[in-house]
Amino acid sequence: MKIVYFTHSLQSCWNHGNAHFLRGVLRELAALGHEVVALEPEGNWSLANLLADHGTAGLMPFRDAYPSLRSRSYQTVPEALGYLDDADLVIVHEWNEPALVAAIGSARLHGGHFTLLFHDTHHRAVSDPDAIHAFDLECYDGVLAFGEALRQVYRDWGWGNRVWTWHEAADVRHFHPPFMERQRAGLVWIGNWGDGERTQELESYLFEPARAAELPLDIHGVRYPEEALATLERYGVAYRGWAPNARAPEIFARHLATVHVPRRYYTTILPGIPTIRVFEALACGIPLVSAPWEDSENLLRVGQDFLMAQDGKAMTAHLRAIAHDADLRSALVRNGLETIRARHTCAHRVRELLDIVGTLRPDQEMATPQLEGSVA
Repeated sequence: MKIVYFTHSLQSCWNHGNAHFLRGVLRELAALGHEVVALEPEGNWSLANLLADHGTAGLMPFRDAYPSLRSRSYQTVPEALGYLDDADLVIVHEWNEPALVAAIGSARLHGGHFTLLFHDTHHRAVSDPDAIHAFDLECYDGVLAFGEALRQVYRDWGWGNRVWTWHEAADVRHFHPPFMERQRAGLVWIGNWGDGERTQELESYLFEPARAAELPLDIHGVRYPEEALATLERYGVAYRGWAPNARAPEIFARHLATVHVPRRYYTTILPGIPTIRVFEALACGIPLVSAPWEDSENLLRVGQDFLMAQDGKAMTAHLRAIAHDADLRSALVRNGLETIRARHTCAHRVRELLDIVGTLRPDQEMATPQLEGSVA
């Protein structure tokens, strides 16, 4: 198949989590022999910020980790539509302009023979529903939602059986434990400050417990305003700045444990969506402790794959236990890897995607024998 994916950016993961998952999925599709084209708008916000902060050197971790992946940039909607020729499957991510989303739908209506799917990996459907309703999806064949709770939102909007749950997952070709263990120390958290969606939670479940457990804490991320940096300094946290997602495995390999602090929307009105960083951390073989969230889809085994802390005191106790109990660390690493490799890799998600497309295009050849593929 020729598969075309319209993303905000493949090159840049600067405050752009979809790039993590997309890279792994595209590589798996290419490995199956499919022709894959990734398209991103020229000068997109994420890439512009990355280049402003780090220059072209900021692109090297992605290029080194994914040498076969390339994206094509476009300036205008008509230019973007030119890539639809001979496409069998087109996927459009929700971080695209409404004009582009509508134009692709119109192309599908007026003679396009491709299957057309909308991919939603954000909480905007509940936090800013008008932003999603601005998209003209009438001519789309279906929606890929990155959690069952989000799928239900689209079902309530009338999509019925044309919306599928398609969780994010770890690219285990890149996210895996280190080949040779070295000394580990302290805690690490990789995450962006964002828009105040979890400020109090970070203090209660990360900064204060790390200090109480007497464990040094490194933080990597972007969009930390002055008041956030002052908070980190007050707690004695070391702020390390932006970390390319491709470098996450080597960062995890230096630390004893990491912590997951969900954004508020994923603990309240969109429960059950852990986001990709949980999958990536477990795939890298680092013990994980999480602030509370409801694993309503039974994606992971709480207490075996990772530890859940219901309050700050429990988080402190878990962190102390991990720091002083090598057997506990080993069990968490072993169990987490087992679950990721059995259920939550990008290869699993590719098979799910091809099954979904197969229900829409039963005449379409979904997979080919394993072979080297190329990404345009």
